[in-house]
Amino acid sequence: MIVLKKILLVEDNPNDIELTLEALAEHNLANRVVVLNDGVQALEYLYCDGPYENREKENPAVILMDIKMPRMDGIEVLGKIKNDPELKSIPVVMLTSSREEPDLKRCYDLGVNAYVVKPVNFKDFFDAVKQLGIFWAVVNELPKK
Repeated sequence: MIVLKKILLVEDNPNDIELTLEALAEHNLANRVVVLNDGVQALEYLYCDGPYENREKENPAVILMDIKMPRMDGIEVLGKIKNDPELKSIPVVMLTSSREEPDLKRCYDLGVNAYVVKPVNFKDFFDAVKQLGIFWAVVNELPKK
Protein backbone atom coordinates (compact mmCIF):
# COMPACT_ATOMS: atom_id res chain seq x y z
CA MET A 1 0.00 0.00 0.00
CA ILE A 2 1.30 3.43 -0.93
CA VAL A 3 1.18 5.95 1.90
CA LEU A 4 0.97 9.54 0.70
CA LYS A 5 3.00 12.04 2.66
CA LYS A 6 1.40 15.24 3.84
CA ILE A 7 1.87 18.66 2.29
CA LEU A 8 2.68 21.33 4.86
CA LEU A 9 1.24 24.76 4.02
CA VAL A 10 2.63 27.54 6.21
CA GLU A 11 0.64 30.68 5.43
CA ASP A 12 -1.03 33.40 7.49
CA ASN A 13 -3.34 34.88 4.83
CA PRO A 14 -6.77 33.15 4.94
CA ASN A 15 -7.49 34.01 1.29
CA ASP A 16 -4.20 32.49 0.10
CA ILE A 17 -4.85 29.41 2.25
CA GLU A 18 -8.27 28.94 0.68
CA LEU A 19 -6.98 29.42 -2.87
CA THR A 20 -4.07 27.05 -2.29
CA LEU A 21 -6.30 24.33 -0.87
CA GLU A 22 -8.78 24.72 -3.75
CA ALA A 23 -6.00 24.53 -6.33
CA LEU A 24 -4.54 21.38 -4.78
CA ALA A 25 -7.98 19.77 -4.47
CA GLU A 26 -8.93 20.60 -8.06
CA HIS A 27 -6.15 18.37 -9.31
CA ASN A 28 -7.38 15.57 -7.03
CA LEU A 29 -4.19 15.35 -5.04
CA ALA A 30 -4.95 12.83 -2.32
CA ASN A 31 -2.18 14.13 -0.06
CA ARG A 32 -3.48 15.57 3.19
CA VAL A 33 -2.62 19.24 3.60
CA VAL A 34 -1.67 20.47 7.06
CA VAL A 35 -2.19 24.22 7.39
CA LEU A 36 -0.12 26.20 9.88
CA ASN A 37 -0.31 29.96 10.30
CA ASP A 38 3.23 30.99 11.23
CA GLY A 39 6.82 29.87 11.56
CA VAL A 40 6.55 28.96 15.24
CA GLN A 41 3.71 26.53 14.49
CA ALA A 42 5.72 25.09 11.58
CA LEU A 43 8.70 24.30 13.80
CA GLU A 44 6.47 22.89 16.55
CA TYR A 45 4.92 20.60 13.93
CA LEU A 46 8.24 19.52 12.41
CA TYR A 47 9.80 18.84 15.83
CA CYS A 48 6.66 17.13 17.21
CA ASP A 49 6.54 19.72 19.95
CA GLY A 50 3.73 21.44 21.86
CA PRO A 51 0.32 20.71 20.32
CA TYR A 52 1.95 18.33 17.81
CA GLU A 53 3.87 16.14 20.26
CA ASN A 54 1.67 13.12 19.50
CA ARG A 55 1.62 13.37 15.71
CA GLU A 56 3.18 10.71 13.47
CA LYS A 57 6.87 11.51 13.14
CA GLU A 58 6.89 11.36 9.34
CA ASN A 59 8.26 14.38 7.49
CA PRO A 60 5.99 16.04 4.89
CA ALA A 61 6.46 15.54 1.15
CA VAL A 62 6.93 19.29 0.72
CA ILE A 63 6.60 22.52 2.66
CA LEU A 64 4.89 25.42 0.87
CA MET A 65 5.75 28.49 2.93
CA ASP A 66 5.17 32.21 2.88
CA ILE A 67 7.98 34.57 3.92
CA LYS A 68 6.19 37.35 5.74
CA MET A 69 4.35 35.84 8.74
CA PRO A 70 3.80 36.77 12.38
CA ARG A 71 5.99 35.47 15.24
CA MET A 72 8.65 33.94 12.95
CA ASP A 73 9.10 34.56 9.24
CA GLY A 74 9.58 31.93 6.58
CA ILE A 75 13.26 32.74 5.99
CA GLU A 76 14.10 32.03 9.63
CA VAL A 77 12.15 28.76 9.50
CA LEU A 78 13.90 27.81 6.25
CA GLY A 79 17.29 28.36 7.91
CA LYS A 80 16.37 26.09 10.82
CA ILE A 81 15.05 23.36 8.51
CA LYS A 82 18.06 23.35 6.20
CA ASN A 83 20.50 23.32 9.15
CA ASP A 84 18.88 20.27 10.75
CA PRO A 85 20.13 16.86 9.54
CA GLU A 86 16.69 15.30 10.17
CA LEU A 87 14.78 17.96 8.23
CA LYS A 88 17.12 19.30 5.54
CA SER A 89 16.00 16.83 2.86
CA ILE A 90 12.39 18.10 3.01
CA PRO A 91 11.74 20.18 -0.12
CA VAL A 92 10.82 23.73 0.80
CA VAL A 93 9.06 26.00 -1.68
CA MET A 94 8.74 29.65 -0.76
CA LEU A 95 5.33 30.69 -2.05
CA THR A 96 5.43 34.41 -1.45
CA SER A 97 4.42 37.82 -2.70
CA SER A 98 7.94 39.15 -2.10
CA ARG A 99 9.85 40.12 -5.21
CA GLU A 100 12.64 41.58 -3.08
CA GLU A 101 16.04 40.48 -4.40
CA PRO A 102 17.51 40.17 -0.84
CA ASP A 103 14.71 37.73 0.10
CA LEU A 104 15.28 35.67 -3.03
CA LYS A 105 19.05 35.56 -2.52
CA ARG A 106 18.79 34.75 1.19
CA CYS A 107 16.38 31.88 0.51
CA TYR A 108 18.67 30.31 -2.08
CA ASP A 109 21.70 30.83 0.19
CA LEU A 110 19.84 28.87 2.87
CA GLY A 111 18.98 26.02 0.49
CA VAL A 112 15.40 26.64 -0.66
CA ASN A 113 14.26 24.20 -3.35
CA ALA A 114 12.11 26.73 -5.22
CA TYR A 115 11.03 30.33 -4.91
CA VAL A 116 7.66 31.13 -6.43
CA VAL A 117 6.21 34.64 -6.43
CA LYS A 118 2.45 34.52 -5.93
CA PRO A 119 0.83 35.79 -9.10
CA VAL A 120 -1.62 38.65 -8.59
CA ASN A 121 -4.03 37.13 -11.09
CA PHE A 122 -6.33 34.52 -9.51
CA LYS A 123 -6.09 32.01 -12.38
CA ASP A 124 -2.29 32.27 -12.54
CA PHE A 125 -2.03 31.73 -8.78
CA PHE A 126 -4.37 28.73 -9.01
CA ASP A 127 -2.37 27.20 -11.88
CA ALA A 128 0.98 27.79 -10.14
CA VAL A 129 -0.18 26.02 -6.97
CA LYS A 130 -1.58 23.06 -8.92
CA GLN A 131 1.74 22.60 -10.71
CA LEU A 132 3.69 22.88 -7.44
CA GLY A 133 1.48 20.31 -5.76
CA ILE A 134 1.77 17.80 -8.56
CA PHE A 135 5.53 18.09 -8.88
CA TRP A 136 6.53 18.13 -5.21
CA ALA A 137 3.91 15.76 -3.81
CA VAL A 138 3.66 13.25 -6.67
CA VAL A 139 6.56 13.43 -9.12
CA ASN A 140 9.51 14.34 -6.87
CA GLU A 141 11.37 11.44 -5.22
CA LEU A 142 12.83 11.84 -1.74
CA PRO A 143 15.54 9.63 -0.25
CA LYS A 144 14.37 6.88 2.06
CA LYS A 145 15.43 7.22 5.69
